[in-house]
Formats: sequence, C-alpha cells, structure tokens
Amino acid sequence: MAGYYGGAEGGAAAAAIANAIKAAGGIVRLEPGEFAKILVRTDAPLVVTGFGGVFTRKNQYLANYKGIFFFTESRQPLQLPYKAEQVEAKNIWMPR
Repeated sequence: MAGYYGGAEGGAAAAAIANAIKAAGGIVRLEPGEFAKILVRTDAPLVVTGFGGVFTRKNQYLANYKGIFFFTESRQPLQLPYKAEQVEAKNIWMPR
C-alpha cells in the first residue's frame, strides 16, 4: 500500500486503511435475497442505506445481526420490512 502513495503521506494513508479494515471487523457480503432473510430474523433491524458504484449507481445496505455486519448492493431498491429503522448515509465504504 505504501508504494502506491508517496513519502510520509503514503505510510499514514496505508496505516489509516489498515485501521479502518480492523475496525470494520467481520463483514459478510450477501445477495439481496439473502440479506432480506437476515432482516426478517431481527425484531427491529437498523439498516444503513447509501449509494455507491463507480460506473453504475447501486443501492447499498448494511445491517448487524448477532454481532456480524451484513452488506448487500442492488441496482433496484430493496423492500425493507416495515419494522426496520433506516439511516441514510452519504455513502458506505466497504473494504475489498
């Protein structure tokens, strides 16, 4: 990573990326249908929504279930359960 960035800024940027990945913990990417199944299992799910994508705009969703974060992307908006609390984020960044 440090080779991609120059000088001291490169080392700081690489450290920031590494820390962000550590802080993210376990994140599981799911297909939209599987993500919906997770939401149904939760009494009152909190779902963070955002938009992302480089070439095509995608709806992004992030939710926590039993301490594990689940993430999905979909070109079409997902139908969230009526009991879901929704928080709109400016964007959702996911480590790859």
